Amino acid sequence: MEQQNSLAKFQAKLRQANTSDNEPWAFVVLPMAVSDILPRRGRTSIEGTVNNAPFTALLEPDGKKSHWLRIDQKLMQAAGVTMGDEAEFKVKPVEIEPEPELPADLQAALISAPEAMATWQATTTLARVDWIHWITTAKQAKTRAKRISDACDMLASGKKRVCCFDPSGFYSKALSAPEAIPD
Repeated sequence: MEQQNSLAKFQAKLRQANTSDNEPWAFVVLPMAVSDILPRRGRTSIEGTVNNAPFTALLEPDGKKSHWLRIDQKLMQAAGVTMGDEAEFKVKPVEIEPEPELPADLQAALISAPEAMATWQATTTLARVDWIHWITTAKQAKTRAKRISDACDMLASGKKRVCCFDPSGFYSKALSAPEAIPD
């Protein structure tokens, strides 16, 4: 791994995710030294290239103090790679974290709770990323609905950061990279 001015270069094998999605996708786990240049262990945005094909992406935490990157078919085609190929990556943190997409169910709940919405709008982008991450990582619909309700209650009381949520997944062991299909 080579690093220059927060630009990290590394080689990695594209692994196929073991998923039920109709369109297969690949992923790579970033080397720890690359994750070390990023501003946080939780979700964070990067820009870079795969074999010189440019991309911007939201990295997911792997639960081991690093991150993983999802690579869709469009990016694989632009980079001229397929599942199992070794590729060259160049990545760096984005200068300004983009505003996260607000899930429809959370948006509806915030609209119906003006005090919660006011606090939501007064939080930082990274705090909103963490709130959304906490909600979207719920494995069951019932848990997700409870988290949305709890989020609205916490926000309405003025709480700007979600408590008791480890955005890296390291301490809770709740987050991990996808399972790869064996070679």
